[in-house]
Amino acid sequence: MNASSELISWADFERIDLRVGTILEAREFPQARKPAYQLLIDLGPELGTKRSSAQITHHYQPADLVGRQVLCVVNFPVKQIGPFRSEVLVTGAPDAAGHIVLATLAAAVPNGSRLA
Repeated sequence: MNASSELISWADFERIDLRVGTILEAREFPQARKPAYQLLIDLGPELGTKRSSAQITHHYQPADLVGRQVLCVVNFPVKQIGPFRSEVLVTGAPDAAGHIVLATLAAAVPNGSRLA
């Protein structure tokens, strides 16, 4: 654990609603201040489809994202980004140069599955 990490309880972790979704659409987002895509994600029958803005343009092209399962935080407040309402946060981690690499799963699971 590094100096900036703070231990949390299991109850704290359970408050974060991380779900699996499949990207249905991905398109350029020219109005964003930083290069980004607008994503439409299927989060299963309970949550339906949600939109997200994701700064993942360095490693991915829109056509390569369609059909990819991703891990999303679904219980953040909606964030208005220019004319776009981002409803979920698509997760990832920065590579050595700081470009985001998506958090994905090793095998397909049902959309809407909660991280356990």
